[in-house]
Amino acid sequence: MSSRAPEPVTTDLAIVGGGPAGLTAAYEYQNGADATAPIVFEASEHLGGIARTESHNGFRFDIGGHRFFTKVAEVEFMWHDVMGEEMIRVPRSSRIYYRGKFYDYPLNLFNALSNIGPYESVRILLSYIKWQLKRDVPEVSFEDWVMKRFGGRLYMHFFKSYTEKVWGIHPRNIQADWAAQRIKNLSLAKAVWNAISGANDTASLIEEFWYPRLGPGQMWEKVAERITERGGEVRTQSPVTRIHLEGNRIRALEVVDRTGSTYQVPARHFISSMALRELVHAMVPPPPPEVIAAADQLKYRDFLIVTLILNRPDPFPDNWIYVHAGEVKVGRIQNFRAWSADMLPNDHQASIGMEYFCQKDEGIWTWSDDELRKLATDELAALGLAETTDVVDAHIIRQPKAYPVYDTVYQDAVATISAWVDTIENLQCVGRNGQHRYNNQDHSMLTAMLAARNVLGADHDVWSVNVERSYHEEFELPKGGGGETETA
Repeated sequence: MSSRAPEPVTTDLAIVGGGPAGLTAAYEYQNGADATAPIVFEASEHLGGIARTESHNGFRFDIGGHRFFTKVAEVEFMWHDVMGEEMIRVPRSSRIYYRGKFYDYPLNLFNALSNIGPYESVRILLSYIKWQLKRDVPEVSFEDWVMKRFGGRLYMHFFKSYTEKVWGIHPRNIQADWAAQRIKNLSLAKAVWNAISGANDTASLIEEFWYPRLGPGQMWEKVAERITERGGEVRTQSPVTRIHLEGNRIRALEVVDRTGSTYQVPARHFISSMALRELVHAMVPPPPPEVIAAADQLKYRDFLIVTLILNRPDPFPDNWIYVHAGEVKVGRIQNFRAWSADMLPNDHQASIGMEYFCQKDEGIWTWSDDELRKLATDELAALGLAETTDVVDAHIIRQPKAYPVYDTVYQDAVATISAWVDTIENLQCVGRNGQHRYNNQDHSMLTAMLAARNVLGADHDVWSVNVERSYHEEFELPKGGGGETETA
């Protein structure tokens, strides 16, 4: 790899990562009256991170499924400001597959009782009552949190097996704050009441959401166009490999360009959405040993999606189906037409995403594309959703570091790293992997907005976003940049 002289930089702000957080930071920064032209560096050829859209033979694929729903006014404003009429309204529809039956999600009381049967329904109720009497049980793990709200019997049926499939570890080794973040305000009593009354005030079970007509990547491609039109730059296939420190400030990023050459990018301010573990190891000189040790404790769950093209109409109407069945490896199944009809090039074929949670460089991650196609085809047939002969094409997408793992050591590790990052005067970390938090897209965008406003002179604590408030933010950013966030 050769070196060359540093390229001239005309910006005060360099941003690492071209996902929702990094691109939002550039967009928000350019809203400032005194902003210069930011530069965004993205390691891959695609923009949007896991919220990108990929395509194959005219079919478009959403990597993991991205509902655009938020209670943060500025985030929703940005979506519509960028997308305009290209943002469509989509009804939410999903079910759970378990023990050979489909369960409505959110819970439909009569559907659930019919599937489970009266005997097991009584056992679930008794287990729920038992756990309601255990008010002194501390909520340390995911298992603790769920049992206290649903009882042990329902936990066994609907939470344990699926959680193990997604994360690859026992739910007692996952921190309770992951459950609090992802299943906000939901309990058995509330689920039953919602089923009887028709009410639904649970944020994780919204009935409609916004969605870009051509998939979530359309949003981030348009944001990149907006950044460029306003004088900024978005450089893809430009991984940041080293971050050069001088005292308590970053002096420059070291970037590899598409030819394999390296160059340095000095700037006054830096915003990073790269994974915390990689950020720490990219620092030159390296951080203290305890910070490196903390970074090495952070773990990630990887993800791959086998997209199957069927030579028949859609086998189910849902956006996705959660597969709790232990006899198959697939964790969730998407129907891309249910997100947007324009994700498909025709009306007579179906496009189905078979999602698998795994670890990079082991297990099914290492399987060939042909092996993965056969696995997904066979499992779709085993679930009764299609025949193996219906599958006429397939496309495999692998996504490393899709989900930060909330294991028993992550909190202390992140606290150690964030305390050290805070000593670097001109660096802010944002987004899901940038803060090692399982943020939703709007949370990631919110951290980026606050960081950009800090560059422009505000004083927000970006690490505090999504710590006390679960699942969806329940406040709005103050207009005009400065000041504290307010609870609605």
